[in-house]
Amino acid sequence: MSHFAEAVHILTTDGPAGRRGVTISAVCSVSDNPATMLVCLNRNHDFNHLFIENQVFALNTLSFQQQALSEAFSGKGDLSQPDRFALGHWQTLQTGAPVLTNALASFDCRIIATHEVATHYVIYGKVTALNMGDPGRSLIYLNRSYHSAGD
Repeated sequence: MSHFAEAVHILTTDGPAGRRGVTISAVCSVSDNPATMLVCLNRNHDFNHLFIENQVFALNTLSFQQQALSEAFSGKGDLSQPDRFALGHWQTLQTGAPVLTNALASFDCRIIATHEVATHYVIYGKVTALNMGDPGRSLIYLNRSYHSAGD
């Protein structure tokens, strides 16, 4: 699967179950009416169940300049969740999930369905709000390394 190029995102949640953010690349648009996103999240990682329990997530699409943020939320450097969030500027839109203010785009979603497939949760979220950042080069992950795409 390392030969499949994908945009890099930070998936976040906050709510009664707690706050969490992780770097992911398994994402796609499902529908534009209603706007619906699909994200895949490893069930074997501790605390990823918080996304399901909170029933909300924000999908924050990273620019090429945000590689260090991607690495922090992927677990490199062994930072705590509060320390990871301290590295960026965050706001909330409608669901309360943290939205990265300078992401290329942030999709604020309410979970509408969840399935377990192999080692992952497959989560569908209805987009309730959108934050568009400045256009820039996307951060791409391919062959176990970062690249950029776009203008």
